Amino acid sequence: MNELEDRKPSKTGESSGTSTGRAFGTLENLSASSRRKAAPLDAYSRVVRSVTQRLEPAVVSVSVRRGGGGSGIVVGLDDGYATAITNSHVVRASALEGSRLRVTPASGVRRPAELLGDDPSSDLAVIRFVPEEEVAVARLGDSDGLVVGQLVVAIGSPLGFQGSVTSGVVSALGRSLRGRDGRLIENVVQTDAAINPGNSGGPLADSEGSVVGINTAIIGGANGIGFAIPVSSAFRQIVFSLLTDGYVARAYLGLKLATRPGSPGAVVEKVEPASPAERGGLRPGDVVTLFAGGPVRSSDDLLGLLDATVIGADSPVRVLRRASVLDLSVRPTERP
Repeated sequence: MNELEDRKPSKTGESSGTSTGRAFGTLENLSASSRRKAAPLDAYSRVVRSVTQRLEPAVVSVSVRRGGGGSGIVVGLDDGYATAITNSHVVRASALEGSRLRVTPASGVRRPAELLGDDPSSDLAVIRFVPEEEVAVARLGDSDGLVVGQLVVAIGSPLGFQGSVTSGVVSALGRSLRGRDGRLIENVVQTDAAINPGNSGGPLADSEGSVVGINTAIIGGANGIGFAIPVSSAFRQIVFSLLTDGYVARAYLGLKLATRPGSPGAVVEKVEPASPAERGGLRPGDVVTLFAGGPVRSSDDLLGLLDATVIGADSPVRVLRRASVLDLSVRPTERP
């Protein structure tokens, strides 16, 4: 008797390793598996499936000729147009080079799209297109209610695979990312839901299927570290400005700034000629510590205070110049 025969199980029905204790022959097992009913979904799977069914019909793939692509999320239907939010960096080539912009809804029918406006500072953009078939509209939520450990779902077109769904949790809140123009994007949501190139501009949703973030970035070489721009009051203001004006108005002083270790403010490295800063008396080497009533601890603080509310307004500026403290006044203009 050979070794395999020595190891043959007895015919007593023992030692099958199954939960019933009954030994299945291979052919019997194959046949039984074809008749077995699908197991009911567990609670986690039911939530992810529910979010997918609700949100996926509102997700679009975005492509720009000579400029890559990404994803977007439809947030409104107006006068025959579908309006979608995506990332500025996804469609920026369209704005700069006049490249053709296309979207592909869940129906799979590619449509030409129009860029209504983009804002590199927040990495948000708004596009619109005429859908060939009816598209769904996603419900916007609010990132203020998120907590670390909360379930989230990401949908998009990573590496061109449209309609890809991943899930994970909120890994951290209150992160910051630097926008394309050097400004900080505040209160970014960190998640471990798998995000890859092509997910940019797609939705990050909570368990109710409400969009709480726009996926925007990953850390190169890392696994499970992705970031989403939060859906907040600031987010809504930016999208409103892009819809109505095509851009987001921000104030301009005409300064080149730096943050230096040990310096309690924003260090002025250069003052542009004929700029609001030059007219207000600022000089290279000044350290700005106060602007328009807000404390300035770094160059990011000062840039964050240069919003539309101070355009054209006389704004107090406190600077350290050598051993002196000076109170000046500047009138910012709109950023070119």
